Amino acid sequence: MKVLGVSGSPIKNSNTDRALKLALESTGLETEFIKLKDYTVAPCQACLGCVKTNRCVIEDDGILLAEKARAADALIIAGFTPYSSLDARTKAFIERLYPLRHTYGYMAGKPGGAIITCAVPGDNNMLPPACDFGVNAIKFYMMEEGMDFVGEVRIMGNVPCIKCGHGDKCAMSGITMLHGPEATVASVGIGAFEEQPESMAAAVELGRNIARTLQAK
Repeated sequence: MKVLGVSGSPIKNSNTDRALKLALESTGLETEFIKLKDYTVAPCQACLGCVKTNRCVIEDDGILLAEKARAADALIIAGFTPYSSLDARTKAFIERLYPLRHTYGYMAGKPGGAIITCAVPGDNNMLPPACDFGVNAIKFYMMEEGMDFVGEVRIMGNVPCIKCGHGDKCAMSGITMLHGPEATVASVGIGAFEEQPESMAAAVELGRNIARTLQAK
């Protein structure tokens, strides 16, 4: 049995990547890690050219990745939430799995999970629930394809203003928007996945849930 993990994070060895790798490792099964930045995947054109063939008409890496998803026994999708919605790479990947739906439902019955990194604190009621939006984008895809959604991981990530060099002076700083008017780069700091025990435990549990579900089939 093989588990495919796909990360939409463009950052090298990101929090999202590391969480996904921990979840994959925790399955105890054969796994493959895919970083979407290394591939070219255009969004779906809604042309329905895939209906008869179950193959997209766009000749890019989306075809290869869809075949990997089709061949895998389980799928974990990991992304992040710019502007409080699922990132474009991850969304494009999900859209390009649409050809697997027609007639056969190639993804139906497979266990799957979601990993989302967001920068909006859960207790900030003045901003959109970014993590909810990210998780649901993946969860609802899996639901609509008849997959078995077995778990999710939420990671508190970092607003880009932490690293841009102007986070303490910029009038548009996301640091104060997210953490209050007195917040600074130093006071907020750079958050790491490994410093979030609940998120790490959730990643391990997701991997184990994937394995248990597969072994029960």
